[in-house]
Amino acid sequence: MAGILHVSIVAVGKLKEPYAAAGVAEYVKRLRPYVRLQMAEVDDEPAPDPADAAATERALRREAERLLARLPHDAYVIALAVDGELWSSEELAGRLQRLAAEGRGRVAFVVGGTCGLHADVLRRADARWSLGRITLPHQLARLVLTEQLYRALKIMRGEGYHK
Repeated sequence: MAGILHVSIVAVGKLKEPYAAAGVAEYVKRLRPYVRLQMAEVDDEPAPDPADAAATERALRREAERLLARLPHDAYVIALAVDGELWSSEELAGRLQRLAAEGRGRVAFVVGGTCGLHADVLRRADARWSLGRITLPHQLARLVLTEQLYRALKIMRGEGYHK
C-alpha cells in the first residue's frame, strides 16, 4: 500500500442512537492504526413534510452548504447514495488501493441525512457508492461505512478479518 490514507467521513446529523454511536466508535478505534481518520458532523435540518418538495429542497440545500464546507478541497469524494454503484468489500479495497497508488490518498465519504444528499453534493462527488438497494437510516449507514472501511483495509493488508 503506497502511503497512508487520509480518510474523512462527513455526515449530516449526530449519532444519537447508542448502538450506532458505540459501533462507530469501535470501528473508529480499529481504523486508527491504518488510516488518518477525521470525522465531521454537520447540523441536520428538521425533516420537512415529504409532500412539500420546496421545503425538502431548502433543507437539502442548507445541509449541502454545510457538507461542502467540511470536505477537504483535495479529497477524492465518495457520496453514499442509493443510486450509486454497488461495490463489494474487495472492490472498495481495490478502489482505495488504486487511489493511494495514484497519489490520491485523501478520500472523503459523505453521508446524507433523512432526505439524502442535495444535487450539489452529488456533483462534487467523484464516485457514488450504494450500500445496497435498501434504505438505511443514516446512523446505520455510518456504522456500515466504518465497518466496511475497516474490512477493506484488512483486505488491502492481507489480514484475516475479512474471512
